[in-house]
Amino acid sequence: MRKPLIAGNWKMNLLVSDAVKMVNELKSLVAGVNGADIVVCPVFTALSAVGEALKGSAIEMGGQNCYLKESGAYTGEISPQMLKDVGCAWTIIGHSERRQYFGETDELLNQKLKFALASGLKVMFCVGETLEERESGQMNDVLERQVIKGLAGLSDSDFDSMSVAYEPVWAIGTGKTASPEQAQEAHAFIRGLLSKQFGAGVAEKVRIQYGGSVKADNAAELMAKPDVDGALVGGAALKADSFAGIIKASV
Repeated sequence: MRKPLIAGNWKMNLLVSDAVKMVNELKSLVAGVNGADIVVCPVFTALSAVGEALKGSAIEMGGQNCYLKESGAYTGEISPQMLKDVGCAWTIIGHSERRQYFGETDELLNQKLKFALASGLKVMFCVGETLEERESGQMNDVLERQVIKGLAGLSDSDFDSMSVAYEPVWAIGTGKTASPEQAQEAHAFIRGLLSKQFGAGVAEKVRIQYGGSVKADNAAELMAKPDVDGALVGGAALKADSFAGIIKASV
């Protein structure tokens, strides 16, 4: 049985004081919840303060992105080592907004993924199709390309430290949510790709999160599907009560 992984991607939101207030509230709201792994991914400027606030709790912290070098002349970037230095256990790689707005390719994301894992970070690796790609029947082709190219060259043990997050781009921040049946279809397809490429053992252990307008009132129905192993939550993760509601609905 795969333990649900519920992560909040705060994107470019919350100043330090608001971020600390949020996680302090969240800690009390989920103090008795043991059935899920919980991660918050604040903006870089809030990581140090949030990391301090989370000490002693079961909630882990992640970055929203990281580069493929430890240090150097890479203006505006941040390394896995720097994320770990402020208390991060996780990072997100390959979010659709990174692909769309910053031109990150499957090949680049593969390099970033490998370096983050080699550096000791756990990774939530994002894949997903646009509305145009879904409506034109390209969904499976897009997911196959992103999974095969993005995860190329990983070892079986690498998969112990990562999840795959399926985020249909058309459902991110739009209020539209893939139906539980649509989510299950995509998750089952991704698990099939993992089995074909890396073996049944890898496919069985990897958690596949759903992301795209997840809320407390739809989380339980999504998580009830056999191949949905958690959520990568955007807007609803910015408030402690709504995020806690999703967590509690998932266990």
